[in-house]
Amino acid sequence: MPNGSIKFGAKVVNIEEKHNESPLYLIHLADGTIIKAKVLIGCDGVNSVVTKWLGFEKPAFVRRSASRGLAEYPGGHNYKPDFLQYFGDGFRMGFLPCNDKSMYWFFTWSPTQQEKGNEDDPMKMKQLILEKMEGVPEEVRQVIEKTEFQHVITSPLRCTWPWRLLRGNICKGNVCVAGDAFHSMTPDVGQGGCTALEDGLVLARCLGEAILSGDEGKEHKKIQNALKKYAEERRWRAIKIITFAFVFGTIQQSRGRIMNFVRDRLLAKMMQRKLLAISDFDCGKLSAP
Repeated sequence: MPNGSIKFGAKVVNIEEKHNESPLYLIHLADGTIIKAKVLIGCDGVNSVVTKWLGFEKPAFVRRSASRGLAEYPGGHNYKPDFLQYFGDGFRMGFLPCNDKSMYWFFTWSPTQQEKGNEDDPMKMKQLILEKMEGVPEEVRQVIEKTEFQHVITSPLRCTWPWRLLRGNICKGNVCVAGDAFHSMTPDVGQGGCTALEDGLVLARCLGEAILSGDEGKEHKKIQNALKKYAEERRWRAIKIITFAFVFGTIQQSRGRIMNFVRDRLLAKMMQRKLLAISDFDCGKLSAP
């Protein structure tokens, strides 16, 4: 890419559309800079300004929170490179070795109003998680004990409700969105980043085919049609994953003896098959020029 193509630390605060022979978008940055663009692809995350410009509401809170951290084992640990999960009464915890001396972990739960006040206090969060993990094997609790909690990230979970994607404008004119700006989802099926990669491939293919088609017509119309094709191809895939992630997470994080019994004894194998199936998706290949 040419020098100056990437601008770091640029916060978009507003988007303005100008119409002449072809659409032009004025992207206003927080520092007063205005960038002119013929095409705008918003990959600006959960709090996307581009998504708001397209008419979407902010992603909704799902009344669950997640903590993520890294445990350090200076002398090494004996875990195999496997992903392990533990389910409890109203929580889910998982961890995965990064190497032989560090371990990534996550913990999701449904906080009470009182517990929400602990999210900014590292020591209170550590105590809260350990209390909820009562009855979990000691070696699993050690993953939390060996974590420096000032580096732990805790945040409420949010997602884009599927019906908003069903009715909303994923693209408008020569503007579209991708990644979390398009389909923010709960992390329960591990497909957020993967789905964003799918977006990138499908978007590149649609744009490439339109630009290289050789059809007569104005370039901005070709791009507009390509973005519409991308939006329709990705809409139902995104709806499916968001819905499954929300349902999957709700079941996994269930409370009460009856719900826990249903989860562990009746639904575990079915959910495992569904989880593998939803990740086994082929979004196609990029077309050769």
